[in-house]
Amino acid sequence: MRAVVLEEYGEPPAVRDRPEPTADPDGVVVETEACGVCRSDWHAWQGHGDWADDRVPIGQVLGHEPVGVVREAGAAVETVDVGDRVVVPFNLADGSCPACRRGRTNYCEDATALGFGPDAPGAFAESFHVPRADINAVELPDGVSSVAAASMGCRFVTAFEALDAVAGVSGGDRVVVVGCGGVGLSAVQVAAALGGTVVAVDVRDEPLDLAAEMGASETVNADEVADMPALVRESLGGADVSVDALGSAETCRTAVDSLASGGTHVQVGLTGEDDRGEIPLPMDEIVQGGLTVRGSRGMPPARYGDLFRMVATDRVDPEALVTDTVSLDEVPDRLAAMSEFDTVGVEVVTEF
Repeated sequence: MRAVVLEEYGEPPAVRDRPEPTADPDGVVVETEACGVCRSDWHAWQGHGDWADDRVPIGQVLGHEPVGVVREAGAAVETVDVGDRVVVPFNLADGSCPACRRGRTNYCEDATALGFGPDAPGAFAESFHVPRADINAVELPDGVSSVAAASMGCRFVTAFEALDAVAGVSGGDRVVVVGCGGVGLSAVQVAAALGGTVVAVDVRDEPLDLAAEMGASETVNADEVADMPALVRESLGGADVSVDALGSAETCRTAVDSLASGGTHVQVGLTGEDDRGEIPLPMDEIVQGGLTVRGSRGMPPARYGDLFRMVATDRVDPEALVTDTVSLDEVPDRLAAMSEFDTVGVEVVTEF
């Protein structure tokens, strides 16, 4: 089968032939219908993450936002069957660790990550394997398209979990989203759907225009404002919730400094080479303002039903974030475009 393989950090990945996967007794093989192209794939391609013992190995098949049809199911699989359309979280849980037993499968202590770990070749491929399918493969409702499901895969579910479960956004909350890439735009749409008043911040006008379409009440080009947090405090009285959807010292500090007293900052963006996992925070202000700083990663598959119901009732529309569909052969170029922030919205591979 054809697959996108990481052969050298920072050099264009190659489309290579790889052996077809076979199903473990508790796993399924999925024929890929669509797979989102995510900035986390870009981080993997760049070789980031060694500071957190999270560097993707050379030889990895990339791709972690898939949807597809079950082609083969192991004898022990009970929840899905051959022919079912499924969506798969990037964090593949084992279901038995202490975190999993508490329902926090997105923080599984023995997880592997689809498209990032050597035991989990990714979905920039004609097919891929899902271990422990009863936990990690979720049947897709008929009304959700493959492109919409792929756009949910990592970024939309991450935004939903961060704002709904972690920050508890509800009607009237003032929400600032810093960074309007795929996860940031997802956060704008989700926060608006939950009843928040959303300010979207970026340094590019095109994603800010898309953020307005996704429900942002106000958009701010940070390059055109001397003191962005002061502007938020002046226009909103400060934010109840802030999100750093990029992952840099500048964007994180901008988000935290935008908070009102008692506010919550949720970090979803992972850092790059400049910060290497370490971002200084204004700890005295956090103490004096009673602020909360939390991290959020992915979403437990058990919560997918909540999101599917929001899609079915038109409260959210993940497919509205999709600005382009591409082929497997175009993936290397689309990753390279992310180095210059030359992408807008979500791009999805639909031709394999």
